[in-house]
Amino acid sequence: MTNSSPSSYDEMVDADGATRPAYAGYRQWFEEQPPDLLRRKGSEAEAFFRRTGITFNVYGAEDAEERLIPFDMVPRIITAHQWRRLSRGIEQRVRALNAFLHDLYHRQEIVRSGRLPERLLKGNAAFLPQMAGFTPPGGVYTHIVGIDLVRTGEDDFMVLEDNARTPSGVSYMLENRETMMAMFPELFTRVRVREVSDYPRRLARSLAACAPPAARGHKPVVAVLTPGIYNSAYFEHAFLADQMGAELVEGSDLRVENGRIAMRTTRGWKPIDVIYRRVDDDYLDPLSFQPDSVLGVAGIMDVYRAGGVTIANAPGTGIADDKAIYSFMPEIVEFYTGEKPILKNVPTWRCSEPEALKYVLDNLADLVVKEVHGSGGYGMLIGPTSSKKEIAAFEAKLRARPHNYIAQPTLSLSTVPILTKAGLAPRHVDLRPFVLVSPNGIDITPGGLTRVALKKGSLVVNSSQGGGTKDSWVLDD
Repeated sequence: MTNSSPSSYDEMVDADGATRPAYAGYRQWFEEQPPDLLRRKGSEAEAFFRRTGITFNVYGAEDAEERLIPFDMVPRIITAHQWRRLSRGIEQRVRALNAFLHDLYHRQEIVRSGRLPERLLKGNAAFLPQMAGFTPPGGVYTHIVGIDLVRTGEDDFMVLEDNARTPSGVSYMLENRETMMAMFPELFTRVRVREVSDYPRRLARSLAACAPPAARGHKPVVAVLTPGIYNSAYFEHAFLADQMGAELVEGSDLRVENGRIAMRTTRGWKPIDVIYRRVDDDYLDPLSFQPDSVLGVAGIMDVYRAGGVTIANAPGTGIADDKAIYSFMPEIVEFYTGEKPILKNVPTWRCSEPEALKYVLDNLADLVVKEVHGSGGYGMLIGPTSSKKEIAAFEAKLRARPHNYIAQPTLSLSTVPILTKAGLAPRHVDLRPFVLVSPNGIDITPGGLTRVALKKGSLVVNSSQGGGTKDSWVLDD
């Protein structure tokens, strides 16, 4: 096992090379295995993923071929004690996000109080005037949330970003666990790991609990709305619909019928109560947003506001994904919960502010700079790994549109081992736990999706940028 650099926290071994408690059971099992077993099993896993169709598309790639997300066989392991603390912080943050969104679309008390500048909302494409004064069924805005976390020490987890619009990746969490259990069943008898396979059932139950007034008196009908087979996350849309026992529909399968959203069936049009939409706001309703959209349903916003359907996540939640808004999350958490944040933010410079912009321009080579609405690792600069030419080109973009960017320090992300030809070697990771919200409460799946940078020294974990995934284990007490 190669130790990570001194500046990175190694989740498996301490500075003296001793195995940390979280990995004790796994390490003992690993050392009992024949040297080539995991490599052989890794090939089997790749073949399984290819057969199952667990692939994704990269937008803008010259070759349109679907790709596998590389899967590493060594799990990322978190103790029950660490998870309890993390869960408290995640729940607190998700409660604050929902309260924040309700406030933004009603009285905007946080703006009146001076805690959040009004300029962050004015002209922000993610803020939807169509949601003003409307409360979604059950008061829930973010039915499914993904909170991206990075670890920098023993108990130091920080929030890198919030995904309150349409967080993806849960299908990989589920398939990674299924693969591990199929490959190494004996390992799960030796190490007690909390279950994640019941996520689809919990998702279906949570969505049904958010059904609108029109669903009273019958079991809510749930459907997953997908843009179609050419979307990069289509596998996940189909997978979740199948696992939940829900309908998978496209915009062309739906229409407004008697004040409800109805789907085409062999027996005519059937009303839907809850739509888990994987279509962006802009394309949801051509009468309210993008007029030439064929991905959504004409008139769905009118039905929604009249209480005829629940849309999960609510339109307009994308404002909470804005990275400039993110920089105010410590104040947001305290404003709505009355508590200090349990989970810290990464220090953030808002480039729209002159002093912050000056600092960022002076220190571009040392910082990570991101677009406020960016995702997937696109449109960003990682200063320490960029050439002078790349930094100069990015500086020009930053000077032209400073309000479009935030900057953060280059964090020393924790590492966990991956299997290489030379044995176990540390690589940087993040973690995306998945959270379900309903009027019945907040439900956090134990673990989540661990994304790993497979290149030595790389900090970019996104699958679209060459990263892979791991099974995430939360140990039972």
